[in-house]
Amino acid sequence: MTTIFSPQRRLLAALLGCALLAACATPAVPGDKAAQALNPAPAAVQQSLAPSGTLRVGVYPGSPTSLVLQDGQERGLTLELGQELARQIGRPVQLQRYQRVAQVVDAVQRGEVDMTITNATAARAALVDFSPPVVRLGLGLLVLPASPIQRLADMDRPGMRIGVSEGSSSQAALGRQLKQARLVAAPSLKEAAEMLRAGSLDAFATNQAILFEMADGLAGARVLDERWGQETLAIAVPKGRAEVLPWLGEFVQWAGRAGRVEQAARRAGLRGTLPPETAEPRPTRP
Repeated sequence: MTTIFSPQRRLLAALLGCALLAACATPAVPGDKAAQALNPAPAAVQQSLAPSGTLRVGVYPGSPTSLVLQDGQERGLTLELGQELARQIGRPVQLQRYQRVAQVVDAVQRGEVDMTITNATAARAALVDFSPPVVRLGLGLLVLPASPIQRLADMDRPGMRIGVSEGSSSQAALGRQLKQARLVAAPSLKEAAEMLRAGSLDAFATNQAILFEMADGLAGARVLDERWGQETLAIAVPKGRAEVLPWLGEFVQWAGRAGRVEQAARRAGLRGTLPPETAEPRPTRP
């Protein structure tokens, strides 16, 4: 049976067809999967990010921003974003393990490590190049119940022993701030915990993500509510690879939009984060 449409119905069908075609051709709006896509890294960027053919990611144990053990699996912001970065540039990943953050930064400076995530201070920007910020953390104090330091105002007093990681940005920052307390450098986070337990430290100072992680393994330990500062973490790469920085900035923005940063932080148990910074970005060069 043949159906015959009137001219009016044929016109209506044509208009509906045009409307459907226009809808299909509508560009993706922010939030769509298409809008979340990351532009592929140019070949020059792939080569410069991983000149050995493998992306070497620098990590150190005890910090959710770097490497921790959660439910029997290795987790960490640096670990997971490093793995994602390697996937995006089509390279295998290799973890380079160190005892503390200063050793990782030194390895990046020497070109023995291709990337890590660390506090983007002006002093470190003289050694390595940084991406835009990945996350911000509060800086605080970890104390045990018997400590004479139970609030931030107790810290800078004669006789107080404040632990810091050897070569860390906290060691440099508190060295400028404290007038009476004595800084005690710990060679690793594990040894810092032992020093607190033995009573040879009155408090340990670093970012609150590490402090909460340490507190979980120390009976009665408490992270003070107050902060003595904050730090901005970013991806660090060796100098001399400036061609990677624009695309690396795109990667950081994409990782935030696509939820990669939030997911990695959650899996690592990352605590102590601060809201996005509203002030001007911290300079990456002194």
